Amino acid sequence: MAGEKIDRRGKYTKMVLRDSFLKLLSEKDISKITIKEICDGADVNRATFYAHYGDQYDLLRKIEDELFENVRTYLSGYTKDAGERSTIDMVEQIFEYIKDNAQLCRLLLSERGDLDFQKKIMMLVYDKGIYEQISRGAVTSEEAGYIYAYTVTGCVGAIQKWLDDGMKMPARSFSELLVKLSMRPPKACP
Repeated sequence: MAGEKIDRRGKYTKMVLRDSFLKLLSEKDISKITIKEICDGADVNRATFYAHYGDQYDLLRKIEDELFENVRTYLSGYTKDAGERSTIDMVEQIFEYIKDNAQLCRLLLSERGDLDFQKKIMMLVYDKGIYEQISRGAVTSEEAGYIYAYTVTGCVGAIQKWLDDGMKMPARSFSELLVKLSMRPPKACP
């Protein structure tokens, strides 16, 4: 029973630190956020913060890792050769998750967010489709690299716009649009 109480207290402490940090991150750049500000917002002392995190960047990494693992869990049920319909279903599930966690995703996928993290998230989804196109001979490995860079940047921008617009477009329609734009190889240019 005592172990459960400590675990619940630890979870609560991490939650209030996370919430305080995310509130601050919505207001200013991470480099301008101090540990004191995070602790004041969470109503905990600095020693408590350092018991859980090394600094504000460590806290951000742990938040990103949690989101990444949640998205990976959503993707684990889908196979690479399941076809476009399954890809749309998979992407729709991710967008539903993003919608359910809109505030967090809006921050992590914004200009203030870590571009490497954004690429890492998109790579999870994109990998499911691009390797199948390479194996079919639809694109070369070299072309796939360029298509990847173009698609990731476009998808992150489209997701940011979707979030900024209040996610008015249903997740299913948005999924179909992005899959159509990103998973079909371009026709050869003249």
